[in-house]
Amino acid sequence: MLSKMKNPSLTLSLGVIFSIIFLFKPSHQVSNPRLLQAYTALQAWKHVITSDPNNFTANWCGLQVCNYTGVYCAPALDDPHTITVAGIDLNHANIAGSMPEELGLLTDLAIFHINSNRFCGTIPYSFRYLRLLHELDISNNQFSGQFPSFVLYINSLKYLDIRYNNFHGEVPSALFNLKLDALFLNNNRFQFSLPQNIGNSSLSVIVLANNDLKGCIPSSLANLKDTLNEVILINSGLKGCLPSNLGLLDKVRVFDISQNKLVGALPESMGGMKNLEQLNVAHNKLSGEVPASICLLPKLENFTHSYNYFCGEPPICIKLPEQDDRKNCIAYRPLQRSPQECATFYAHLVNCDAFGCTPRSPPPPSPPPPPPHVASHYP
Repeated sequence: MLSKMKNPSLTLSLGVIFSIIFLFKPSHQVSNPRLLQAYTALQAWKHVITSDPNNFTANWCGLQVCNYTGVYCAPALDDPHTITVAGIDLNHANIAGSMPEELGLLTDLAIFHINSNRFCGTIPYSFRYLRLLHELDISNNQFSGQFPSFVLYINSLKYLDIRYNNFHGEVPSALFNLKLDALFLNNNRFQFSLPQNIGNSSLSVIVLANNDLKGCIPSSLANLKDTLNEVILINSGLKGCLPSNLGLLDKVRVFDISQNKLVGALPESMGGMKNLEQLNVAHNKLSGEVPASICLLPKLENFTHSYNYFCGEPPICIKLPEQDDRKNCIAYRPLQRSPQECATFYAHLVNCDAFGCTPRSPPPPSPPPPPPHVASHYP
């Protein structure tokens, strides 16, 4: 493992630590090289922890790392006779500090949970060596910098939660080629557009709220019809019209695209979202008639479509357990926009093509040339 590390000073420091351990510890305590590497990693981490008011790491001493608070050991996947560190859970510990490169030595780690702490800085690139990592939750901390691109090297990753941090910049489209089950990027400062290859993923939950997405909802989102259960894209700067094939997402239970810049009508196909329980499209610039097929969905309990420009809705919508249609242009409903405001809005037609949300169809082929003129042999 050390030969793979590219940081010379890290290699040197680890060598010194190893030498001290072998010189001053009985041989039986260092017979498991995986736990020895874990000891090196956890001691390096403890060294850069600046505050631990609840004493979670108070017992992080000695080589018996499986006894450390928040550290969980299990038989190694490739060798059931060898015990290794398989999980770390320091959720809600209120610890402050940073993440050292040595954490890349925890190569058997399957679960890494440190949400709701005060860790800061960046995530070390050495995390790319955690090839067995299944769940990564570093949410609700103070991390910063670019998207932690090391995750693109971890094919085993199923759960990625980095919400409520200060990450910024682009999110690589390659992220959506991973077979993630749940993705939480919300409440950062990312700036990117949802790529067409979002349909390559296997997501059941996608939460991207409170970022700056700017672009459109790609039609390839419907490719997730077999897996997707929850979509939350609140306050993300989304624009353009909704894809006409959203109705294919018939396993989605929660669909929240409120507080964006979406325009046009709700697709009639959304009547095919037969498992939908909560639909929130409030605070956009949507217009036209609300399709009756949406309000007839068998499991729909909450339909919030306030602060748009809908001009009509079927009576069945009003009978839903919870619904909010305020501030629209529905003449027979209370608390609507003024007639003047509605007239001004409807004076301008919505052109969905103007947003470039869907790839333009290629131009039709040129017609074949006319047949050559043949002189007649008849008089």
